[in-house]
Amino acid sequence: MGFSDSYVRKGHPILFGLIVFFSLVEGIIAAWLVARYLQHHNYPSIAVRDRARFLLFASSWTFFLFIFMIVAFKRFTDTPMASVGTHVALLGLTWIFWTAGAASITAALGGGYNCSTIDFLLVYCNQLVSLEAFAWTVWSLMTIALAVVLFTAIRARQRGDGFGGALA
Repeated sequence: MGFSDSYVRKGHPILFGLIVFFSLVEGIIAAWLVARYLQHHNYPSIAVRDRARFLLFASSWTFFLFIFMIVAFKRFTDTPMASVGTHVALLGLTWIFWTAGAASITAALGGGYNCSTIDFLLVYCNQLVSLEAFAWTVWSLMTIALAVVLFTAIRARQRGDGFGGALA
């Protein structure tokens, strides 16, 4: 086990655990907003309503997938479930979801709001700002994870393991 492999073994559950935690927070906010919008039909625009729904999907996907990936990495190290290729594929797809979700909620909100200074009534303003902020937080963590896994994939390929090799 090389020097950086020990960092991957220690860092994987920490980074993926942070992604699980923040996607859970994002999912709770999105679920609350989606429930309110379904109940009261008071969404500021159809775009905001649909982006909240998409972020609910993305956070649920991320939450369950990353719990599975943590377990696979810890318990099934030498199986395809914990391979570099599986990590690259699943992280890449999930990163695309978060890029689309964070960018689209930002666009739907016009770049975000300062709820204390807006001149019009925007219901759930603070929750919408939180939805946007946590979307970018998860996206940032996903970007870090994807970069580390891509670096690890390059190392695995150079040592002859290919994408089927173990992450660490």
